Amino acid sequence: MTSLPIQSLNAALERAERHSPHLRMLMTRFPLVTDMLAAGDLTGALADHLGALDPSEPVARGLRHAKGRLALAVAIGDLAGLLSLEDVVQHLSNFADFALDRAINAALLSHMPDAEPRGFTAIALGKHGSHELNYSSDIDPILLFDPLTLPHRAREEPVEAAVRIARKVVEIMQARDGDGYVFRVDLRLRPTPEATPIAMPINAAITYYESSAVAWERAAFIRARACAGDVALGQSFLDAITPFVWRRGLDFGAIGDIRAMSHRIREHHASGQNFGPGFDLKRGRGGIREVEFFTQIHQMIHGGREAALRVAPTLDALSALARAGRIDAEHAQILGHAYRLYRTVEHRLQMVDDQQTHMLPKAADDLDNVAKLHGLDCGAELLALLSPHIDRVGQIYDDLDGTPATGVPADADLLIESLSSAGFLDSDHAAKRIAHWRSGTIRALRTPAALGALEAILPRLIIALGVAPDPQTAINQLSTLIERLPSAINFFRLLEARPALLRLLIDILSYAPTLADQLALRPDLLDRLIDASAFDPADSVDEIAAELRSTGDLERQLDHVRRVVGDHRFALGVQVVEGASDPLDVASGYARVAEAALHVVTDATIAEFVKTHGRVPGGELVILALGRMGGGALTHASDLDLIYLFTGDFSVESDGMKPLGAVLYFNRLAQRVTAGLSVPTAAGPLYEIDTRLRPSGAKGPLSVSLEGFRRYQDEEAWTWEHMALTRARLVYGSGDARAETQAIVDAVLRKPRDAQQLIKDAVQMRADMAKHKPPTGPLDVKLCNGGLVDLEFAVHVLQLHHATGFDPHLDDAIAALATLNLLPDDMADAYRLLTRMLVTVRLMAPDGQEPTGETKAVIARACGATDWNRLLADLKVARHSVSTVWDKIGM
Repeated sequence: MTSLPIQSLNAALERAERHSPHLRMLMTRFPLVTDMLAAGDLTGALADHLGALDPSEPVARGLRHAKGRLALAVAIGDLAGLLSLEDVVQHLSNFADFALDRAINAALLSHMPDAEPRGFTAIALGKHGSHELNYSSDIDPILLFDPLTLPHRAREEPVEAAVRIARKVVEIMQARDGDGYVFRVDLRLRPTPEATPIAMPINAAITYYESSAVAWERAAFIRARACAGDVALGQSFLDAITPFVWRRGLDFGAIGDIRAMSHRIREHHASGQNFGPGFDLKRGRGGIREVEFFTQIHQMIHGGREAALRVAPTLDALSALARAGRIDAEHAQILGHAYRLYRTVEHRLQMVDDQQTHMLPKAADDLDNVAKLHGLDCGAELLALLSPHIDRVGQIYDDLDGTPATGVPADADLLIESLSSAGFLDSDHAAKRIAHWRSGTIRALRTPAALGALEAILPRLIIALGVAPDPQTAINQLSTLIERLPSAINFFRLLEARPALLRLLIDILSYAPTLADQLALRPDLLDRLIDASAFDPADSVDEIAAELRSTGDLERQLDHVRRVVGDHRFALGVQVVEGASDPLDVASGYARVAEAALHVVTDATIAEFVKTHGRVPGGELVILALGRMGGGALTHASDLDLIYLFTGDFSVESDGMKPLGAVLYFNRLAQRVTAGLSVPTAAGPLYEIDTRLRPSGAKGPLSVSLEGFRRYQDEEAWTWEHMALTRARLVYGSGDARAETQAIVDAVLRKPRDAQQLIKDAVQMRADMAKHKPPTGPLDVKLCNGGLVDLEFAVHVLQLHHATGFDPHLDDAIAALATLNLLPDDMADAYRLLTRMLVTVRLMAPDGQEPTGETKAVIARACGATDWNRLLADLKVARHSVSTVWDKIGM
């Protein structure tokens, strides 16, 4: 090389001095290299970096010095036209191998000074793997280790040692000082980087690539090689995953996956970029990325059967594909010429300030500077040089990219336009959502089959979302649902096969956030809606209980109950949203489902409890429901107000292997029942249980004997406890136990009272409630003035005052009091409207705030009003009527 023209090297040094601050700095820092270049000794300059390494200095510092010397020599040789593109990238890539190997050995010896450095390897990916590194590239290795051979300290897990070593490697490679850095290191190409350590066990990595990896990871491994550390270990890993990378057969799903990858490349990186100043030479249309991806797609398609196509460097791969007849020879030539030019200009961009940039400068002076570094007169000449190649590469890639068969464009601009036409006001936001679905990064959409199912339904999905009252909210909710799916294949295929389900889904996402949240946790709930019987009224308690019972242990039984109850509650909620049922009927249906669940869970819990503790002779558990559960009218989110009682002698013991006294027996049993009804299992939650209405409240025992209950109600209970007892309903126990308990309740409710004290207590209690628990919003029809609580208080005071009209079902109690002229006739209408609104609002406006848009019309329809204004007017009348009654009682 010493005979090479000195003139070319000195001209390059002069251009570097004028137009590259970075190279000018290197020339000053490394004068010996500069002198060799000026004297025409390019060979000596290229070799200088290795001879300059000083074993006595820290490894990182030595590598930084060596990198600077080599970068200067390579850059000047490139600018002088004495190094080809292949020469430049080979020198840079070889040094990356050398530096990474030195860093791994240093890290291993630092961790275990006397150990043999083995069991830790680096797999080079991307341009590093194909010996095509940029002048200012990151490197993207995957760091692997063998737990059986990696040196590690006593009491140290191999993975802990590997992570410490990996961190040291990264520190050596990318720590900066006055001499710069060696290489920036990006470890995010390893499997699931958000969840895995920065160095992975080799067998775990093999398992991942054999079972879970996606198409872009296949493309990445086309250019993979073991580059540093224990290279034999790295090669064994690559040999093991060869079937993943190079598949002998390629099904239509895989081809579709590859096409989807090409769509995503365009969508993410080429959107809105016009060639000219500021153009992204790597990611723009017709740029570096499209040459590389065009090449890799054909390698993925044919390389499984044709080993000659398994070539890492892009230019070599293009030639191999052309020789094999897999791509047009003229296309290979066009792409190859363009690639050489792009990469050369890319290096000029990076030489200026050692920045990892691929963008042509926007400022005219900066663009002129890059052009002059390249040997041109101005930026216009550089653009003119690039322009025809950009056009030709873009056209070739266009032919590959095609148009999705679904008719939903992948190009971002076209997709945004399509979404805008479909009704999306924020079409850019919606386009980003769809791009995210197509990206392959969502767990449910990582397979070709799942992406294919998405593309198949996407046109109809966009149309349905576009006509939703709030398309943005609907697509956001749908995105949350998709991200929580374990797999999206069946979900999308179900929507494709059942178009009516798609409309239902959009209604749920648009109008009912409560149901949308539930669906996001359990997407299989949509299956429930396939059968038209989902819109039938809820069955009887016995029929639902029969459906809830299953075989197996208690845990399996509880899981089954939660799934089936979730199905029923979801379907009942959808009935309200769709206007298929009166919310009053749905409220009753919710209560029957809850009562059936209580029966089945209590039976199963008792059966399990008896195995250990036996039974209490003459005693049994009785469950009394209060509140909305007692009244048989729940909302979607209602908790269950329960009191646990037991019959028989409290002083006897149970007859099991581990006997318990009756009081302890039934208290523990009640705890188990509460847990069975409330503790979430793998199938999700069931009900919140509120037992604060039991004798002595939260401080009292969970379960008391019937005699203890009677005595407490007669002697100690407060007025509010008797008011609560007006809605008591027996929901568990034998016929005899229920009759005995009901007799106690009836006697307590009908006993004579001091009317003034009753009213005084009730008014004070309502005032305290209003102070400590105000309405959540204007639609909180339970707590607002003239709302359901006021109505309930009025009914209960009248019942206790007159010792009549007792019925746990509030509508029947109101009717009985109205018949006796104790309540005006309009209280029945007020109750029905307030209850309909409570059930509906808990689904569609759970925060109690007034909803927007079309949701108002849906709520109004569910509540029997012609429109929102009519509903508000009816509500005003109902609240006024209730307030009048309550105020009259409190006077």
